[in-house]
Amino acid sequence: MTEKIKKSDEEWRSQLTPEQYHVARKKGTERAFTGQYHDHKESGTYHCICCSEPLFSSRAKFDSGTGWPSFWEPIESSKVGEVMDRSFFMRRTEVVCNKCDGHLGHVFPDGPEPTGLRYCLNSVALDFKKKD
Repeated sequence: MTEKIKKSDEEWRSQLTPEQYHVARKKGTERAFTGQYHDHKESGTYHCICCSEPLFSSRAKFDSGTGWPSFWEPIESSKVGEVMDRSFFMRRTEVVCNKCDGHLGHVFPDGPEPTGLRYCLNSVALDFKKKD
């Protein structure tokens, strides 16, 4: 297993844009249909914006109609963690990068087969690497 990346709040702030910091480090959410990857169709891999860990493949991406990039599975289940989120008087499952604990979005049980899951992520928490 890869060792966890630990940085101070100041280090994260200096590395990330204000929006990236707000979403990935403070559990914010970008507005629907505003992120650069919600309608993105190129082949490649989506990486954590904080630590560059490869997390999701374009092969598992689908159009959920929600305005956020959605995937039915991560590249490897060990790369993402799930945390119970009870904010805003709701019960949701938060998705985080297991390497740096960066907030990615949430996972819901209403996705397509074969997993039935919808990893609903923030574009600003991801960095896309095009397949060569």
